[in-house]
Amino acid sequence: MKKYDFGKDFDRSGSGDLKHEALLPRWGRNDLLPLWVADMDWETPHFITDALRKRLDHSLFGYTVLPPDFKPCIIDWVRDHHGWTIDPEWISFVPGIVRGISFAINVLCAANDAVVIQPPVYHPFRLTTVGNGHRLLRNPLREKPQGGYEMDFDNLRSVVEDFNSRGEGRVRFIIMSNPHNPAGICWDRDTLRRLANFAKEHHIIVISDEIHCDLALWDNRHIPFASVSEAAAQCSITFMAPTKTFNIAGLVSSYAIVPNDELRRRFYSWLEVNELNEPTLFAPIATIAAFRHGEEWRRQMLRYVEGNVDFVIDFMAKHIPLIRPIRPQASYLVWLDCRGLGLNHEELLDLFVNKARLALNDGEIFFGSEEENIAATGGKGHGFMRLNVGTQRSVLEQAMHRLADALS
Repeated sequence: MKKYDFGKDFDRSGSGDLKHEALLPRWGRNDLLPLWVADMDWETPHFITDALRKRLDHSLFGYTVLPPDFKPCIIDWVRDHHGWTIDPEWISFVPGIVRGISFAINVLCAANDAVVIQPPVYHPFRLTTVGNGHRLLRNPLREKPQGGYEMDFDNLRSVVEDFNSRGEGRVRFIIMSNPHNPAGICWDRDTLRRLANFAKEHHIIVISDEIHCDLALWDNRHIPFASVSEAAAQCSITFMAPTKTFNIAGLVSSYAIVPNDELRRRFYSWLEVNELNEPTLFAPIATIAAFRHGEEWRRQMLRYVEGNVDFVIDFMAKHIPLIRPIRPQASYLVWLDCRGLGLNHEELLDLFVNKARLALNDGEIFFGSEEENIAATGGKGHGFMRLNVGTQRSVLEQAMHRLADALS
């Protein structure tokens, strides 16, 4: 068994990576430790690089067909890891999950129809809905006393039925992050079934973004939304990808899974006529290599991430107790509850950026703008930051000491 070294320094300079190259444009300085955008700082595993290099050695890059193992490798991976048996015709390549969500909304939504999101949640759900001219509704997640969140089904019913009663349009979609980004929740089976029954009752399609599905930590398990019941299967569009797990986001290899025949026909025929279901040359090669050869790498990577999460939680408990990290059930993203510091939003950003010299994701973007946040949540969205721990332990140690020194 090969032993992978996730603590080894890896220099990303010269690669044009967003994590470093965007520091100066976004934060006005480039001396920050970048712990923000959701990719990892260790090199893409060798079995993927080797597969790409082998294809590069055949130096003719003309039109190609979809490799015959593309769909079988997805079917096998999803069945073996998540207990969901899917048919080949349910699968279509899509050029990125946010793009896939945008395509689905534009194909299946009428002009006045609405989309529900449940903040705090991955902000492109909001941006792609509003940017494409559709109505956005919020059903904020309910914060649990011990930390973390749960879905508020009573409020969801109120939000949906109130909008539908106006006669201006219908609620057409609920977009769900499963596992949840930024809080790292593996939604339980009862919650998913309840959401499926609600969606069936109100003729709503659930878009389930499951890009973090292969990153469940410790003894937690990811449950695909569409697998929990026939109702869920028939009202769902699921998006998955190997890109977060195997650090290949720049290759843009994602796929949709749609069990419902009519929904699939409408969505996939639009993808096909616009040639959006045809991957670039290297995307399926990387996917096959990841799913056929990546399990041992994935397991070792997750153990390293768990160690990083434990390190952050232990360090903050001892040295920065006013910041409470929410232990994720999945992913290398840690949701930091900084409300104990008593800082307003601008002061919190100043602490992290200018004093500690750290670049994290601003927690407010997962709720919306300040005005939207106040309207939707009563101002409860302030005081959070999202930390990416998918990096070398030495980088995290440096970051934590910077933050502790800035606070002292």
